[in-house]
Amino acid sequence: MTDSERLLTAEELAAFLDVPIKTLYMWRYRGEGPVGFRVGRHVRYRWSDVERWIGARVRAAEVQQKSDRKRARTRAGSRR
Repeated sequence: MTDSERLLTAEELAAFLDVPIKTLYMWRYRGEGPVGFRVGRHVRYRWSDVERWIGARVRAAEVQQKSDRKRARTRAGSRR
């Protein structure tokens, strides 16, 4: 099994992301976190899905930062 195929427990993922496990479960409930699925009573996460989710969050943050900088330049120009 390669690393991208590895299944993570909720506890392992919470530790990796350095967030409380309750936050992970809240994200799952709201549909905001990485894709998880049930194996019996347990939730598991594919490492590849976690990487994809992190990548999407990074891209969204970069877009937001560009937008914020553009907005700040526009405001600064209108004050002159």
